[in-house]
Amino acid sequence: MTEPSTGTVAAANRETATLGDPITLPCGHTLRNRIAKPSMAEAMGGRHGRPGERLTNLYTRWAGSGAGLLLTGNVMIDRRSLGEPGDVVIEDDRDLEALSAWAAAAKSGGASAIVQLNHPGRQTLASVSKEVVAPSAVRPRVKGARFPKPRELTGDEIEQIVQRFATAAEICVRAGFDGVQIHGAHGYLVSQFLSPLANLRTDQWGGDPERRRRFLIEVVRATRAAIGPDRILSVKLNSADFQRGGFSEQESIDAIRALEGESVDLLEISGGTYSSAAMVGASKAAAKDAGKASTRAREAYFMAFAERARKEVSMPLMITGGLRSAAAMNEALAAGIDLIGVARPLTLEPDLPKRLIADPTTASQLHRVRTGLSFLDGAAEIVWHNRQMRRMARGLDPDPQIDGKLGLVRTLLRGRVIPRRRRGG
Repeated sequence: MTEPSTGTVAAANRETATLGDPITLPCGHTLRNRIAKPSMAEAMGGRHGRPGERLTNLYTRWAGSGAGLLLTGNVMIDRRSLGEPGDVVIEDDRDLEALSAWAAAAKSGGASAIVQLNHPGRQTLASVSKEVVAPSAVRPRVKGARFPKPRELTGDEIEQIVQRFATAAEICVRAGFDGVQIHGAHGYLVSQFLSPLANLRTDQWGGDPERRRRFLIEVVRATRAAIGPDRILSVKLNSADFQRGGFSEQESIDAIRALEGESVDLLEISGGTYSSAAMVGASKAAAKDAGKASTRAREAYFMAFAERARKEVSMPLMITGGLRSAAAMNEALAAGIDLIGVARPLTLEPDLPKRLIADPTTASQLHRVRTGLSFLDGAAEIVWHNRQMRRMARGLDPDPQIDGKLGLVRTLLRGRVIPRRRRGG
């Protein structure tokens, strides 16, 4: 592996980095420390996908968390295709003023802030989206949910979506955000193009791993051209889909190698899809790996893969999923990871990054929500954490005593969630 001469952390510094150390990304932007708040499903967009006061309140609270980087919940690039009700949408600059207020709120405490851009592709319900499209007309199989069969995208439509990512990215940085993240994980559209199960095309957008990753590469190139060389460009990528015949670890490594040459500033490693939700430790593969003593000690779901990726590329790497203690986070940094994502704990402990940096014995007190029915547990956790975010959006403190079971029942009765493992970032 060859380290770049400028713009990123030298290998020697990686081995001695701690959570409180700053990091300069390849684009030249410096993050004040190594803790990031990754994307979570906020579902707080207003009418027509407009960001508003709830999001500015929430991010004002997280701005004081002490994190070095805040990533927004996934923002859609086409109002015809939503992941869920309440998604923020950026198609043009009609909401520039509201976006600027959101950016200012997120950065008010000294953190950097970027927007996660996404297109759900086939992972959307017909009741939510006017159009359900995908690389191929293949319906996702998710226990407890009935997704419609998507329409296969034409070549022209694919190129239009590439441009939508670029347009949304340019508006984000114009609004004051420090950059964007392309969501290429969790079974959404970019991930669908990468998957041999979802992408059955035989044209220039599919047929072999190189052509399946063309969509990702084109989105990255168009986005970089739109935001310029000095703004943060991040990609979130699956380590694997954890499905037989799906996007494999080797294909992910090959994609990461390809991204190394595309001016990407930060690669966030995750894994899974709605069908196999490794990102919340729910897949059989993740459960098996979690049984290993080394994985339990490290806490992180994807640490083993991240170490493999570290040997292949020099770009900054971020891992998200499972990390709860400062000791485990510092161990990950010592293993060559550059940034630590802490998501769900910040819905209950919004000041956790400050405490993790100040005291190496600190650990999150977050507990898992359990209903007694395993197929509902994922939905219950989504609802529970979302309720905590909504409390902060109203100016209230999180409440650890909220009943996860009761909250799920109420939400199901309102028809706001379906019993699946994961939504959002």
